[in-house]
Amino acid sequence: MPELFVTNFNSNFTGVSATAAAVLRAQAARRAVALVGHPLPGCPAPITLSRARSLSREAPAGRGFAIWHVRRNTEMRAAIWARDVLGLPLRIVFTSAAQRRHSAFPRWLIGRMDAVIATTDAAARHVPNVHAVVPHGVDCAAFCPATDRAAAWRALGHGGTLGIATIGRIRPEKGTDRFVSAMIGLLPRLPGATALIVGRVTREHRRFADDLRSRIAAAGLTDRIVFAGECTAADLPALMRAMSLVVQLPRYEGFGMVPLEAMASGVPFIGTDAGHFRAFSGNGSAGIVIPPEAAADTAAAILCDPARHARMAQAARQRASATFSAETEAAGIEAVYAGLWSAG
Repeated sequence: MPELFVTNFNSNFTGVSATAAAVLRAQAARRAVALVGHPLPGCPAPITLSRARSLSREAPAGRGFAIWHVRRNTEMRAAIWARDVLGLPLRIVFTSAAQRRHSAFPRWLIGRMDAVIATTDAAARHVPNVHAVVPHGVDCAAFCPATDRAAAWRALGHGGTLGIATIGRIRPEKGTDRFVSAMIGLLPRLPGATALIVGRVTREHRRFADDLRSRIAAAGLTDRIVFAGECTAADLPALMRAMSLVVQLPRYEGFGMVPLEAMASGVPFIGTDAGHFRAFSGNGSAGIVIPPEAAADTAAAILCDPARHARMAQAARQRASATFSAETEAAGIEAVYAGLWSAG
């Protein structure tokens, strides 16, 4: 009988999905767990919500209740229904990454959680009942440095001698336009570099993406600033380890896994002061937090200095492994579970 039910009700693979999957893989090695909803890579085969309710009718052996760990509004609603309407013996843990005030309905849902885990101190200020602040972690086995970065880049087939990427849905909030501006300023200084815009364009942002394509064409860089489309979870580690630099310039980010995935892959990052980027950076050893208008010059300074780039790449991997691994996150979450179970 599962002690822990981890929900994933979003069929798309998002940043939330990535963090849930990395932690669940670590948790599955420690205890009986069930994934509820949609599949996650490398995780146990999912069960239906109906099956999760059925398995939660009785408390697991040696426990007073099972724990449902949720990360989205729909998942909170389902768990509250199971606990409060169906009367099942369970407790609900919610992970909150948002660094801004939630709207009214999510606040109502969050207020009914048995425990809240915030991913940052800033996120903790916007939610009640915080039991712990546990930053997200990255799977350092899946995301690892390339033995030959140049060969890894050539294998992607985008041309040039090195790659720079921004990764995420193409929209203003993610700062895709800022990346384009930076690359228009940078690429003429780096003849071998190719910039990748990796992510999906949703219907409401097609005009935004078209405007970016027009700017790129006007700069004569259509072949060097490439819209690479969405990358699957399975393909992302290979793409990441082929990069020489990751540039994330969002206007808002709740946490931001991309710099961590880059760091674990031995890739330095440049980012705006959003999400948890400043904590990742190691005071500039692994990444650099800058205003967006400084991105081109900062990238040039790193990429034109091979010794500095190598130091940052090594520091990035070490920092991800030592401080921001999925195993570290899982241990912090397990402490919250243990507190709930011991309290009865």
